[in-house]
Order: sequence, then structure tokens, then C-alpha cells
Amino acid sequence: MDADILIRQETESDFDRIDDVVRSAFSDVEESDHTEHQLVRRLRRSSAYIPGLSLVAVTGGGEVVGHVILSKVEVGSRDAVHAALAVAPLSVLPAWQGRGIGSLLMREAHRRAAAMGYGVALVLGHEGYYPRFGYKRASSFGIKFPFDAPDECCLAAELLAGGLDGVCGTVRYPEAFCIE
Repeated sequence: MDADILIRQETESDFDRIDDVVRSAFSDVEESDHTEHQLVRRLRRSSAYIPGLSLVAVTGGGEVVGHVILSKVEVGSRDAVHAALAVAPLSVLPAWQGRGIGSLLMREAHRRAAAMGYGVALVLGHEGYYPRFGYKRASSFGIKFPFDAPDECCLAAELLAGGLDGVCGTVRYPEAFCIE
């Protein structure tokens, strides 16, 4: 891990570089549609955007090498609707992967989200990566994702004690996600 990595909130001057980071991070991901950078742009223009939860990893020399964004979603059933956050996407430049930068971004995003009162985070992600941050199969809590994806990749984490208590139903993504 590079000791000079700073995690901070994104600024407008970071936007073009974030696009590059996100595109590069997903360029070789077979499951990707390679439009994650467009999702980030759409989220910034939506009511789901929380500026304090769109973070960058910056080197001591000022280079943006990673990014994560958590945005508002809901988990709902006939009986109740619960606020939650979606992690999408988490991106680190390929040359910087494997150095703990994604972990720094996730931990700081979780810390900030919990400080804002958010109790639940959801992610469609790699089942071998996200459990280190407390993610478990969402289905074990009665949470369903609104698309066809392997159960082991549909994950939920409790950010505050009791955050997942009573949370069940289907995840409702904002329009920015373009999920029908």
C-alpha cells in the first residue's frame, strides 16, 4: 500500500479523471457493459447522488487512482420501504489494483455513510471481494435484486448496528441506473 494515498470527496475538477479511472478499471471485465463511467455521470445529475459519498483515492503527487460512489436506493415490500445505499461502481486503475486502495475507499465510504445515518449498503459484486467489508448474500435477509444475477453476487452489508433489521423486499434503483 502506498502510504501517501488520500481518500477525499470528489470535486468537479476530478470528473474527467474519474471517467478515465472507471473506464480503465472495467476495460477487461467480461461481465461489464463498459458504461460504468456513464452511470457515474447520470448519478451525479440525479436525486440519488450524495456528494459526500462519491470519493476518490489520490496519490501524494495528486493523481486520482481510484473512485467509489454510494447512491440512494430503496428496499421495499408491500409492508414497508427502507432507505439503503448502492455501491456502484468501485474503481481502481489497473496499475494500482492489489495495493489496498479499493479497501481504503470502501472503508471510508462506509464510515461516512454510517456517520450520515445510513444503515444498509448493497452491491452487485464479486463474492470473493466484498465479504471482507461485512457483505453477505442479500437473499439471506430477504432482499432481492430486480435483475437476473447470481445470488452469491447480490450482497448486503449492515453499516449501523441493527441496520438490516426488518429490511426485506426488492431493491428499487433510481432511474439513473437504467434498470427496467
